[in-house]
Amino acid sequence: MIIDKFKEECGVFGIFSKEKTDVAAITYYGLYALQHRGQESSGIVISDGKKLTCHKDMGLVSEVFKNDVFRGMEGFLAIGHVRYSTTGSSEVSNAQPILGQYKLGSIAIAHNGNLVNAGVVRELLEDGGVIFQTSIDSEVVLNLIARGAKKGIEKAVVDAIQAVKGSYAIVILTEDKLIGVRDPNGIRPLCIGKIDEAYILCSESCAIDAVGGEFIRDVRPGEVVIIDSNGLKSFNFVEKTKCETCAFEFIYFARPDSTIDGINVYTSRVRAGEILYNQCPADADMVIGVPDSGVAAAIGYAKASNIPYGIGLIKNKYVGRTFISPNQQVREKAVSLKLNALKVNVEGKRIVLIDDSIVRGTTSRKLVEILRKAGAKEIHFRVASPIVKYPCYFGIDTPHRKELIGSTAELDAIKEEIGADSLGYLSIDGLLSALGNKNFCLGCFNGIYPISAPIEADKLHLERG
Repeated sequence: MIIDKFKEECGVFGIFSKEKTDVAAITYYGLYALQHRGQESSGIVISDGKKLTCHKDMGLVSEVFKNDVFRGMEGFLAIGHVRYSTTGSSEVSNAQPILGQYKLGSIAIAHNGNLVNAGVVRELLEDGGVIFQTSIDSEVVLNLIARGAKKGIEKAVVDAIQAVKGSYAIVILTEDKLIGVRDPNGIRPLCIGKIDEAYILCSESCAIDAVGGEFIRDVRPGEVVIIDSNGLKSFNFVEKTKCETCAFEFIYFARPDSTIDGINVYTSRVRAGEILYNQCPADADMVIGVPDSGVAAAIGYAKASNIPYGIGLIKNKYVGRTFISPNQQVREKAVSLKLNALKVNVEGKRIVLIDDSIVRGTTSRKLVEILRKAGAKEIHFRVASPIVKYPCYFGIDTPHRKELIGSTAELDAIKEEIGADSLGYLSIDGLLSALGNKNFCLGCFNGIYPISAPIEADKLHLERG
């Protein structure tokens, strides 16, 4: 279902074991834990020390990997990927990981993020005779690595990533090495874990927990991590780095049981709800949250306000985020297929409705309508993030600026558009306080980006990794 949310980026997972083990199954379960980050396609590449074997297709992890798929997929190391793409690029050729051959043998890559100079670099490579099989950023990086292969894989990787600009959490696989890279601003998350003596690289710590592993640490901004039979080594490929993780990782994208850059996602959302009440109080009978990412903030709002928290919306867990409806009119009606009011709880009551964000406003309006139809007396809409005014260029599929309701309308106008009795947003300072006052990418709120956005980027449709 296309709803009033930013679209997810992607999720990556990698494992290196000194002993032959079922790395395919471990990667499968790791990707399962990261399924919320992308539901269009998934893939796994495995190395047995001599050759790389790949399987990928369109669909959820459980759809792509049936039991018989893993026959013959045995090895010591693997990488996997779950993907969300922009409209028009939903095809198997763009599924990841991408597997290729180069001077040193076989290599595979999986990427979460977006390269703002991908088009320029791609054109330069094409002018040099390189032929591309896909339209995604990851293949640009793969070809850059291949061009520098004679320098050795480690130098080739460093040279390649120094030529690109943007956000990236990358896992790379050769016959005998697992490599992870995080961009110098740390916009996209990547962490390190262990399961027994095997090392793991993945987008979120929840994936390490899912396979029975132990979280070690986050990959630092601008860090290259190389894992092979000698163990783990790492180095920074740039001197000056500044961790500016995407704030929406904490607001919406990440699972609440993940910890990113030392910040627990669930705790930060509860804290955001508490601060939201202090900034935007309401007199009401019950606080409810929009499942799933609005629930923690609703719990925080209820705690701070002493207004009882209750369940007011029921989510149909069998309608995934990729549910497709043919047009805008049908999409708006289909919101009630995914979320429906619990009439017995909301009828005759003044409700505080907490959501994590408002992007276009279409779903917010429909949710208010659903609650009013169920008999809610008043609906006070509260948003546990600042007003979204600008697009993202670093791996989130956002509408053009003119489609963002927060960029074209004042607060009262947004309130009228969604039909609420009152409306309040968390301030940027409030968000930073909830996150511990660290540095974050807040470009979609204030238009200030850690990396210069491409010229006329609103008109570009770069393929997100």
